[in-house]
Amino acid sequence: MKIYKLLFLLLIFIQLSCNSQQKKINGISFVASRDTISIKHISPIIKAQGNYVALMPFGFIKKLSSPTVIHNNDRQWFGETKNGLHQYAKNFQTADVKIMVKPQIWVWKGEFTGLIEMNSDENWTILEDTYSDFILTYAKAAQDLKADILCIGTELEQFVLQRPTYWKELIVKIREVYKGKLTYAANWDEFKRVPFWADLDYIGIDAYFPLSDKKTPSVKDFELGWQPHKKVITQIQKQFNKPILFTEFGYRSVDFTGKEPWDANRVDGQVNMQGQVNGLQAIHNQFWKEDWFAGGFIWKWFHTHAKVGGEKDNRFTPQNKPAEVVLRKLYKQD
Repeated sequence: MKIYKLLFLLLIFIQLSCNSQQKKINGISFVASRDTISIKHISPIIKAQGNYVALMPFGFIKKLSSPTVIHNNDRQWFGETKNGLHQYAKNFQTADVKIMVKPQIWVWKGEFTGLIEMNSDENWTILEDTYSDFILTYAKAAQDLKADILCIGTELEQFVLQRPTYWKELIVKIREVYKGKLTYAANWDEFKRVPFWADLDYIGIDAYFPLSDKKTPSVKDFELGWQPHKKVITQIQKQFNKPILFTEFGYRSVDFTGKEPWDANRVDGQVNMQGQVNGLQAIHNQFWKEDWFAGGFIWKWFHTHAKVGGEKDNRFTPQNKPAEVVLRKLYKQD
């Protein structure tokens, strides 16, 4: 009887040990569309070994100095609205894919959100009020969905730095309605200055760090380029004792993809599949093995899988490219 008891206790210990090992977030940023989705849109993500998706409802402002956030109206695409978020999330959850709700702001004409800045206290107040309405709408939706993570903002550096008290108070309000994990998606050159990491659960970084000036960087080139950035990331991680989450990461299938990985404007650049593959391999080599690293969300994935990406596409998506094959392999290893 003593042997059976010892074996039983050993099995319990093994199970607890396995449960204590946090599985990495092998995430995919799922682009909102005009359409509803079904299992046929989700199956390619499952095949790619994705276990999380970032769902991204949108709010809009007219220009960088405009204070009003417009959201959840009938002029938006279905996937960008609250109803669209619910429909997408329920279908993914049925397929056992977890959810990060990641509401984002789009400035008309595509201007960089990190430069949103008001020219008066009155306008700052309007922006704060309308942004609160926007983010609390989706905090409540995330709670209804039992989403695992809520991202409270994306690349809003000037808004964050100039109104830190507002953001601290906003986080308190969000936690009153949403009980899951919180993060913020800081731009790669912003994350060192975010004043509220201590109040969140993950340090979120959109990881478009410049890594190499070469036309086709090797895996080694990418990894060498990561070293100074990784040093700073680990310093911030230790300072706040929070896991790092790459709220976005990825590379275009284009020449010089490691030079300015955030650059989405070179539409006519030469297609370069190997640079994209090498970048993905290197980022996994450098981060997915680290205990303090929670995982990340590759940018980006479209619902019409068979119609996007491919051998002539030089954009971020890995779909129907060698990058999709390597992503599947890397995500499966975890």
